[in-house]
Formats: sequence, structure tokens, C-alpha cells
Amino acid sequence: MALFLVRMDVSIPNDLDPEVAAETIAREKEYSQDLQRRGIWRSIWRIAGEYSNYSVFEVSDTDELHDILWNLPLFRFMSCTVTALAHHPSDIVPRGSGDR
Repeated sequence: MALFLVRMDVSIPNDLDPEVAAETIAREKEYSQDLQRRGIWRSIWRIAGEYSNYSVFEVSDTDELHDILWNLPLFRFMSCTVTALAHHPSDIVPRGSGDR
């Protein structure tokens, strides 16, 4: 399994029908929380003052991550930056020892 840090910046158009926007945001929340419960979306952090977040995903490879991101209901309104993460040898918590 591999860890990836993903920055997601969301920009919903001002002219998008408010009902469509609300329904899309609700589907996004449901999808992301399902991935969190399954341990795939390890953590999510809001970036203060922005409609953006940093998220950590644990997936088998970049293809799986791509599929997950592509299926986000808000994906068409996002720009994403993906960074592959590697274990740091100075980390005092061994890999696989629980959520971080």
C-alpha cells in the first residue's frame, strides 16, 4: 500500500444552480465518508480561509488514487495536487501502528 498527500482546491461556479450545488456537495460528503470508514481516505484537513483541503489516502497504486479522485462528485470543480509519501526513518511510530 502507498500513501499520497492530495491538496484539493474547489471552485464551484457562482452560476451553478444552488440545488445542483447542494446535491453535489451532499454526494461528495457521502462518498468521502464512506472512503474514510473503509480506511482508504486516512485523514482530511481543511485549509483555513480557503475552500481547500489536504487529504491523505492509502491506496495500492496511482491508478487506484486516480479512480477515487475522478469519482469525487466535486472533481469537475477541483484542481488537485498529488504528492507520494514515503516513511521517514526518524519517525518514532512504526508503520502500521495505527492512524496518524
